[in-house]
Amino acid sequence: MKLAEILKQDAEGVYRAAEGLFKQVDDQTLDWKPQTGSNWMTVGQLLHHASNACGSTIKGFITGDWGFPTDAKPQDTPPDAMMPPAEKMPAVKSKVEALKLLAEDKALCMKLLSEVSEDRLANERSAPPWGGPERTLYQHCNEMIWHLGQHKGQLFYYLKLQGKPVNTMTLWAGM
Repeated sequence: MKLAEILKQDAEGVYRAAEGLFKQVDDQTLDWKPQTGSNWMTVGQLLHHASNACGSTIKGFITGDWGFPTDAKPQDTPPDAMMPPAEKMPAVKSKVEALKLLAEDKALCMKLLSEVSEDRLANERSAPPWGGPERTLYQHCNEMIWHLGQHKGQLFYYLKLQGKPVNTMTLWAGM
């Protein structure tokens, strides 16, 4: 199996499960966040972040278009510039908006993975603009799929804490 096909298969599963979890959100709970700890995103912020956690970032790795300047060194960038504290993060206004954004991100992800060459995936190396080691393009794309997967899991626990009937099948199969 080719690397791009593996990525697309993994992405398909994560997006399917994320969509199933998004559908369980009630618009009245968009401002909800865990009561203990700090720097938690609200449900609306989490949906917004998750809905552009994969395809738009894969776009940066594949095309170099990050949507922000990348010439600054991570150590010279204020912490809030790359990842603002939760209270400054954007939020969706509805579940319908979140599902639309997630579908657009998925379409972008699948388009990019269909167009990228196997040679680039296997051999092109770079470091992310936020810092970290050089890795292959395949590894970066894989990590972005699991970035969405991480936030899918976060939403699962948000829903569980709200008393929603979520379970292992919801988390992994979107059912």
